[in-house]
Amino acid sequence: MGKGRIQTSGEENREEGAAADDMAPKTHHGLIFLAVIVAFLALCVAPLSADLPSSRPRRKTAVLKMDEAALYVINEVESEMLLSVMSDHCFQCFPQPVGRVPAGPGPGVPGTVGFTVSTQHALILQLNSTPVNTELCRMHFHFGEHGNYSLWVKNLNDLSQVNCTMVTDSEPINSYLPILLAFLVFASLYVLAAIWNSVKGLDAVRNLLLRLGSTMEAERLINSELGSPSRAVESSAESIIPATAGRRLRSLDTFRGLALVVMVFVNYGGGRYWFFRHESWNGLTVADLVFPWFVFIMGTSISLSVNGALCRGAMRSHLLRKVCWRSLQLFLIGVFIINPNYCLGPLSWDSLRIPGVLQRLAFTYLVVAVLEVLVSRVHQDGSLTNVWWYPVHDVFLNWPAWICVITMETLWLCLTFLLPVPGCPTGYLGPGGIGDFGQYPNCTGGAAGYIDRWLLGENHIYQTPSSRVVYQTTVSFDPEGVLGSINSVLMAFLGLQAGKVLLHYREQHRQIITRFLVWSFLLGIFSAVLTKCSRNQGYIPVNKNLWSLSYVTTLSCFAFVVLLVVYYTVDVRRWWSGAPFFYPGMNSILVYVGHEVFEDYFPFRWRMANSQSHSEHLVQNLLATSIWVLISYVLYRKKIFWKI
Repeated sequence: MGKGRIQTSGEENREEGAAADDMAPKTHHGLIFLAVIVAFLALCVAPLSADLPSSRPRRKTAVLKMDEAALYVINEVESEMLLSVMSDHCFQCFPQPVGRVPAGPGPGVPGTVGFTVSTQHALILQLNSTPVNTELCRMHFHFGEHGNYSLWVKNLNDLSQVNCTMVTDSEPINSYLPILLAFLVFASLYVLAAIWNSVKGLDAVRNLLLRLGSTMEAERLINSELGSPSRAVESSAESIIPATAGRRLRSLDTFRGLALVVMVFVNYGGGRYWFFRHESWNGLTVADLVFPWFVFIMGTSISLSVNGALCRGAMRSHLLRKVCWRSLQLFLIGVFIINPNYCLGPLSWDSLRIPGVLQRLAFTYLVVAVLEVLVSRVHQDGSLTNVWWYPVHDVFLNWPAWICVITMETLWLCLTFLLPVPGCPTGYLGPGGIGDFGQYPNCTGGAAGYIDRWLLGENHIYQTPSSRVVYQTTVSFDPEGVLGSINSVLMAFLGLQAGKVLLHYREQHRQIITRFLVWSFLLGIFSAVLTKCSRNQGYIPVNKNLWSLSYVTTLSCFAFVVLLVVYYTVDVRRWWSGAPFFYPGMNSILVYVGHEVFEDYFPFRWRMANSQSHSEHLVQNLLATSIWVLISYVLYRKKIFWKI
């Protein structure tokens, strides 16, 4: 029996997931650890991969892998056929041949052949007669994971007409059940934490806790009288905490931690679900949200930190040297620590990847921080309230930086749409490969890919881009390339503008919320115009690989909304402490570098009993992410913060 596979499961993207919201600060670590244990046991014990009962007979098939189903084509037509398949996410693609379906060996005996098909996205199946290559039937179908299906091909009364019918022989499994169960576990723990907080408020419980606390305090005082230096160390450590009470907004660290936790989860695999991986080309998945949000909140932090340093009397020249040194450190860590996989051998200069996440952050931080140091104003003149442009003074006062950023964005537009690329149409934004009906197979990314290959070399950029999954591209392309760095500067600068709003309207919550909503609305309208509210038909589609202009404006629109919600719930109403995301947000560089360096070590990864199970991958990735949250919490309690 011939077999063919229409689509691979794609490159292994590594990324982070959201943990539950703990309540009381002193019980955060216990709740996180309990959540990990309960989720681990529940997911391992639950029959998550059991097939649903079916009344149809089941064929014996080869063992199916993750995101695969078995398809049998039963040909009752007296001619050979060719089966071709195309993913629903493949824009302007021809169906790709999978295999031949033979005619029956005799009257009343159909020809049968089996194939393995992908279940990640809906597929378009097309059957053509051979050798004439005439289309006989075409259908759209979304297969379920580990399901068995039969495609019956028959003649109707008219022998020239062919009827195709899809029959489900055995039902697919519910591959999303592990996500639901994990959500219920964390939600239950959140409810238990809320109940514990309520019980803790009762007089009897409070008195008991005070008694226990007094006993522990007495022991600590006795130890301190014996010469323990812990008290002096603790007080000195408090003085160097980057969050000074009353001045640091917890919402910013919470937002940063949220983006970082999801980033770690998806970097670790995200349970191998397609929506926790980067989109092949145009469009968005969960994995495409977090890096731009991290860049956005970095810009917000730059605004607040530079303003605070200038208010304390720091020299601009000193700040510029510090910015350059920090950018160089980030770049070197990215190139020599994050990018190489030392488990595969020593560093190779011939294939060392130069771009990367930390490298992109380094360049973005350098440009935005230098602009802010040079043009930022420390003292705000109260007479500005009388000028006509006061309602937008937070923008107008930063006009030199706006001119620089707009100039850079103009450069991006000119290079993207006017730079001649050999063998490719000018202004090409497509994926190459089999996209655009296979006309430009080596034009992946257009000008962006061409500039990277010209400046850095074919061997020094990312070799397995996400476009290989659906579009079957063969050329290398780096999603953190040179041209896209310009738009990451714009993303950080919009985040810096959010910081300006927080500075200029300090403690004026209504003004801050209003301006965040206005920014979100304007950026959303701009994105709608650029994309025509479609995935592929717009002037500039939303594209993470290219870091397109519409991608930046769309994600900035979302970022303003998310920051607004977090700011309101954490800093204004104080309904939420920001835990557990607040803790990774306070140690973001350590968590990011650590999760990359120790990715292949226990307890972050181990050999699975069934590597083709979403549930086992989800347990492993959630546990690994939760461990980093727990580590960041312990470091926070110990007042250890790694800053560069």
